[in-house]
Amino acid sequence: MSATFGQIMMKLDLQKELTEQLEIEEVFSFNIGNVKIGFDEATVVSWIIIGVLTVLAIILTRNFKVTGEISKRQALLEMVYEKAVDFFKGIMGEKVEKFIPWLMSMALFIGVSNTIGIFGMKPPTKSMQVTAAMAIMSIILVEYSSFKEKGVAGRLKALTKPIAIITPINIMEIFTKPLSLCMRLFGNVIGAFTIMELIKAIVPVGLPVIFSLYFDIFDGLLQAYIFVFLTGLYLQEAVEEDELPSEKKKRSKLRKTKKKKLGA
Repeated sequence: MSATFGQIMMKLDLQKELTEQLEIEEVFSFNIGNVKIGFDEATVVSWIIIGVLTVLAIILTRNFKVTGEISKRQALLEMVYEKAVDFFKGIMGEKVEKFIPWLMSMALFIGVSNTIGIFGMKPPTKSMQVTAAMAIMSIILVEYSSFKEKGVAGRLKALTKPIAIITPINIMEIFTKPLSLCMRLFGNVIGAFTIMELIKAIVPVGLPVIFSLYFDIFDGLLQAYIFVFLTGLYLQEAVEEDELPSEKKKRSKLRKTKKKKLGA
């Protein structure tokens, strides 16, 4: 038993694999005077993803019509867009509807980033710099929306609710939200990779392919969904006004139910 376990660990060398996956190598660099500007794998792959998505968007939306008979392609894309808009409206309400295109773009980028490993590229989301940047952007957007909707006085007053004594906790929450978003996404991507390496070591043929479909595709898309879902909730909470107790209780119960289903 111990010998078999030792053989597995020798074959796996998980620490080495994890180190390689976490190491973000420099792809190219150039100098401007005495300043060296370098670009690593996460940055380059992110550019590739953004470029491909941009080209696809241009191709798929080409020759769209506002009036008259529309193509099946346009009808399908409009249906998908409307479903996504309805989903986000149900989470955030009408006040933050203008942020829905941004959330959709973020969902597409994270989804493709998490699944691009099947094409032999290192997912950008394996870099904590990338997940931290997206989380910080999300919270900046949340706080911007809150200040714009409530004003400086209203935002500061919101930090004292429901009672003034928990104000430090509310302030701390501003910093824990991006940390949670960052570590949740980064941790799940690395965790999925670790599990896949263990499965490959124990069952070299057959089963890893099935699990790869789950971890590389389904789980990657699920993490994109969770990221934008939580960001949507934060945006809704940032701009919500004081509601009647019954309405507030109903909305709070709905949010808690959705968070529970996602394990948030």
